[in-house]
Amino acid sequence: MSRSFADAPDVLRRFLTYVETIQGKSPRTAEEYYLDLRLFLRYLKRQRGLVPPETELAEIDIRDVGAALLKTVTLMDLYDYMSYLSRERTTENHHGEKTGIGSAARARKAVSLRMFFKYLTKQEMLLDDNPAAMLETAKIKKALPRHLTEEESVALLTNVDGENAARDFCILTLFLNCGLRVSELCGINVQDLRDNGTLVVTGKGNKQRTVYLNDACRAAVEAYLPERAKHAAPAERALFVTRRKTRISAMTVKWLVKKRLGEAGLDTDQYSAHKLRHTAATLMYQNGVDVLALKEILGHEQLNTTQIYTHVNSDILRKAAESNPLSSFRPSARQKDGGQSAEKPNEKTIKIGGNDEEEA
Repeated sequence: MSRSFADAPDVLRRFLTYVETIQGKSPRTAEEYYLDLRLFLRYLKRQRGLVPPETELAEIDIRDVGAALLKTVTLMDLYDYMSYLSRERTTENHHGEKTGIGSAARARKAVSLRMFFKYLTKQEMLLDDNPAAMLETAKIKKALPRHLTEEESVALLTNVDGENAARDFCILTLFLNCGLRVSELCGINVQDLRDNGTLVVTGKGNKQRTVYLNDACRAAVEAYLPERAKHAAPAERALFVTRRKTRISAMTVKWLVKKRLGEAGLDTDQYSAHKLRHTAATLMYQNGVDVLALKEILGHEQLNTTQIYTHVNSDILRKAAESNPLSSFRPSARQKDGGQSAEKPNEKTIKIGGNDEEEA
């Protein structure tokens, strides 16, 4: 595992090892499972009266949680926990207001519970019945992802200047042309660049895919490499490095994207590094890239994940409707007055097959 999870009980550590080594989940996914399940086990101990009721959840030690406690969990316990998250477990929204955990976050925690109890039932064979098998959550309506327009994308690239300009321009160019995730960009090594103009990217679950670099990407990389040579430590493999001569972090990438967005006069509240991935996907789709090809470019396992990127704005939908060659066809006077017009209708027949005829 990527970390020891020293404050987790043995059964939870075994589960986290399973999802990383057997299922091939990323360390980040394992970390999310850990945080979700740690919160649940703390809640469970307090609900079962195993700690004083006034004890803060963050202070509850869960290292002693074992089979005896887990075997007592029922489906209703899980629904009570979901209710607690919605009503009592408060977070602060962007207005500074205290609210319950949102539906999307609750849905993710429900996934963690289902995965954990399925593991306890199927792999550990600790439980006879899986209490989370029927756990339902509210369906999440996926919002259309925000993206930059082509003009805004050009403005973003055009305004890159000053310190680290070559590096930042290259990063933005790869985001906007290849649709990379932040973690994927940070993980690129120099040797991942191939002589045939491709880039090997390591995505979710350590799965690798080949990304084809267009002229803009190749030019940006070629312009950046001499600058990189001045700043990278001799043994550093990372393509993108900081002034400290080490691999750039996700936090730094997110910060520099916000900085460059602001310099281009774009809304930094609406746009972020991940929105550049949305932008790449949207612009490719709107310019004729097939959704199946887009799925491979983005490194999605499921096609329905890709389809959220294939949104088009209302202007494009309206133009598509107007481009139909029948869009100029208008009803005749006879069709307007329900067939009461004196004009003789045009009669056409078409052959369906043999001598049979149908009135058009």
